[in-house]
Amino acid sequence: MIEASRLTRRFDDRVAVDDLSLEVRPGEIFTLLGPNGAGKTTTLRMLAGLISPSSGTARIAGVPLERGRLDEVRSRVGFLTEAPGLWDRLTVRLNLLVYARLYGVADPEGAVRRALAMFGLEDRAGSLAAQLSKGMRQKIAIARALLHSPPVLLLDEPTSGLDPQTARLVRELVLDLRDRGHTIVISTHNLDEAERVSSRIGVLQRRLIALDTPNALRRRLFGHRVRVRLASPAPHHGDAALRAGGRHVQLLADGFTFEIDQVERDTPAIVRALVEAGAEIVAVTPEHAPLEDVYLMLLNDSREHTPS
Repeated sequence: MIEASRLTRRFDDRVAVDDLSLEVRPGEIFTLLGPNGAGKTTTLRMLAGLISPSSGTARIAGVPLERGRLDEVRSRVGFLTEAPGLWDRLTVRLNLLVYARLYGVADPEGAVRRALAMFGLEDRAGSLAAQLSKGMRQKIAIARALLHSPPVLLLDEPTSGLDPQTARLVRELVLDLRDRGHTIVISTHNLDEAERVSSRIGVLQRRLIALDTPNALRRRLFGHRVRVRLASPAPHHGDAALRAGGRHVQLLADGFTFEIDQVERDTPAIVRALVEAGAEIVAVTPEHAPLEDVYLMLLNDSREHTPS
């Protein structure tokens, strides 16, 4: 659905995005992570056809990202900017209707009715945008981005500044849109949000420094680790785990963790060895490094290998 090859964007002598290549599959939620200034918004603006790349190529829903075809690209993309940008003195209905007409929708009135119904906003159609909460404005901005039924949806910080309840509603909405067949690219600083909704993530620092599922990145950086909680921990229990195939044992106050190659295959043998060594096991659970640890390690590795 989205294919980008060596996309680069320069602003005068500053390189905002450098040599970006990626592919986003139909019906996938792909999340871009990165610090401020990493090029996330610039990438979305290029994919939306709002700015042209300085070099490189891309296809959005089958349309080449070329100067002469940017209008065609825009017709296939719905773009939610970080600031919703609604007209405060217009009603919800008129905000949507103006955009439906700008998009050249064949039946703008019908498109607005369908958008209001999809998001449960019929009772707010006559409300002025200025009277709405931030969460409601965000829902309307997403509805506006879908007026022309685009196959691709680009969301820049969709839950920024929202309270937890509203942010959850927006996440559920994004998952529902995925289930309806939309291909979605999200830019966010919210790592918990990325973990909850993403099929894959890309970490951007002007260049794309990592791209995979969250779990695959964890395994690559931290391996498979298992935590064992014991009723009465003792040092010789860690030795038993080592003899049974565990590696890099780390002792804890209530037990220990160890690394193995495959959790399902290797854990039972270690549990048997612990029981034979007299361990009273309370719980055995796979240990997942927080996505924050994965993200920060990738950024630090990138900085260490970037020439000054």
